[in-house]
Amino acid sequence: MVIRVYIASSSGSTAIKKKQQDVLGFLEANKIGFEEKDIAANEENRKWMRENVPENSRPATGYPLPPQIFNESQYRGDYDAFFEARENNAVYAFLGLTAPPGSKEAEVQAKQQA
Repeated sequence: MVIRVYIASSSGSTAIKKKQQDVLGFLEANKIGFEEKDIAANEENRKWMRENVPENSRPATGYPLPPQIFNESQYRGDYDAFFEARENNAVYAFLGLTAPPGSKEAEVQAKQQA
């Protein structure tokens, strides 16, 4: 399973750049394998992302903005959903991955199952 993060390498929005860096930095720091898919430099990536973000996760007007996160082709969410998962120590579950033993998330899951 590969986590795919759809980003825009040339965004004029500092908010989007910050959110993208936040997601990518977290994945790198936690050694979670991922692929960056640039929607600014690759029309196919842009088209694929727009077509695969579920209708109920799209903004009322316009297109979904990066970063958008997928596990293979399964939509996992946008930055807000990622941020909420991180605040709740549930990023691995959000990404559709098994939390590594010894992680905060694995400890929380163990307590819930006990």
